[in-house]
Amino acid sequence: MTAPGAAATAGPSEVVSLVDGFSRIHEHWSPRIAATLNGQHVKLVKFRGPFVWHHHAAADELFLVHRGRFRMEFRDRTVALAAGDFLVVPRGVEHCPKADEAVHFMIVGPEVTSNAAGGKPAWSYDAGEPGADAP
Repeated sequence: MTAPGAAATAGPSEVVSLVDGFSRIHEHWSPRIAATLNGQHVKLVKFRGPFVWHHHAAADELFLVHRGRFRMEFRDRTVALAAGDFLVVPRGVEHCPKADEAVHFMIVGPEVTSNAAGGKPAWSYDAGEPGADAP
């Protein structure tokens, strides 16, 4: 049984419902592990607003948009992504995701990759209140 607010972690050969997984996430910038494979985590994330500039020295990251749209800013360009798009950010490349409205996306990366250097921003909770339900 999965704890309230937590995404279920799929085992081998189990179907993962993205709709169900995202429905269990109630805060922005609180990734939930949906599955693991070959030393990689498949994480579901909701967010709105800007994150922080960061990089992952030893890991590439794949971002796949499930619902909404966001911009991945790099130091030399900005890439727009919408539902159904994905982008691989190579290891060592500084990036900063930003969304004007709530977006649901999946990150695939090594188990050791955190959600940036220092975690989610304090203001990332919906309406600025911890525990507020994220759309």
